[in-house]
Amino acid sequence: MSPLSSYRRLIALAGPTYVLVAFLGRLPLAMSQLGTLLLVSTASGSYGLGGLSAGALAVANALGAPAAGSLADRIGQRPVVLVQSLLGATGLLLLVATVGGDAGDATVVAVAAATGLAMPQVGPLARVRWRPLTSGTGPQQRRLVDAAFSYEGAADEASFALGPALIGLAAVLVSPSGGLVTAAVLLAVFGSAFALDPSARLVPRPDATVHPGRLVSVVFVVLAAAQLLVGVLFGATQTGATVLATEAGQPGVAGLVHATLGVGSAVAGIATAYLPERIGHERRALVAALALAALSWPLLLVDSLLGATAVVLVLGCAVAPYMIAVFSLAERVVPRPRVGAAMTTLASATGIGYALGSSVAGRLADAHGSTAAFSVTVTTTLLATLLMATQQRRLRAATEAGSGRDEALASTPA
Repeated sequence: MSPLSSYRRLIALAGPTYVLVAFLGRLPLAMSQLGTLLLVSTASGSYGLGGLSAGALAVANALGAPAAGSLADRIGQRPVVLVQSLLGATGLLLLVATVGGDAGDATVVAVAAATGLAMPQVGPLARVRWRPLTSGTGPQQRRLVDAAFSYEGAADEASFALGPALIGLAAVLVSPSGGLVTAAVLLAVFGSAFALDPSARLVPRPDATVHPGRLVSVVFVVLAAAQLLVGVLFGATQTGATVLATEAGQPGVAGLVHATLGVGSAVAGIATAYLPERIGHERRALVAALALAALSWPLLLVDSLLGATAVVLVLGCAVAPYMIAVFSLAERVVPRPRVGAAMTTLASATGIGYALGSSVAGRLADAHGSTAAFSVTVTTTLLATLLMATQQRRLRAATEAGSGRDEALASTPA
């Protein structure tokens, strides 16, 4: 089955409405981080407070996501995502009102954290739905699931391109607060629609009498660390772009600059479905990490918005292949009843990394400017390369064991 045929088959199995809803439902999370950074830093005049507020939102979301994912594994995605969508939308509106009032710094950070805690992780939970959606496709299922994860990686990156772009556009045309209001509306409508989609009922719930298996292992910790690092990359790069744009007198353009990271990443993500199956995901992750390291260092030389945009666009071409490989490895090595928790935990690691990257880069930028913020990006890519280079054998062994388990399950009579 060709990659193009795989994508057509996936759309036929899930339905175009589901694909659209699942994409739009993940936009608010992508919008909320930069929206918070831009809103708070503009209102307060401090990149440090802006980064701290955006980081608090990301960390709270990261801490709450595994619990929400585990709960969704046990009782189903529908009630969990529906409640989170409505609470998250309310939190975004409250954050806008708080920043616009006379609240102190601590109150702003606390509201941002509460908002992040409530927001759902639509992208990771959408990944969980693809294996049951493709059940019954026989020997084609493995190829279809791989194609689905390639699409999901591209969709995540596209959301992190479109989300910041929408924030930047709203900041230019209306105000920084307009972006977060838009995110709240999208979350209330499309987050709820994702929760209520019939595909949510296809995800099997574990037998309460059987232990679902252990989520945490050495391999899974490695994968979580890999996602932590890519989160640092996101946070540092976004902060560096914000500082550079503000120094140029065009703070609203920051979202458009960072959006190019997602554009290159989305294109590369779709293209990963064309890679031969014989190239294992652990090897793909290593090559992508090497590409991140090679493509990030020009950020240390940029001194204009145009230059930053060009470098970030090219850098993005390595991001989605890296993340797709990490999520695909996790889907294969964790027990089936724990996939929801695994996907949301990896998303949590990304959020924690974003918070770390934006906070550290923000503090460095306050003292030394955008180049200091971008130096965090470059250092992170080197660490990601080192991690993947040293863990190749362990990841390969775990993947082979997981593939053998799936083949055994597939051959077991119903």
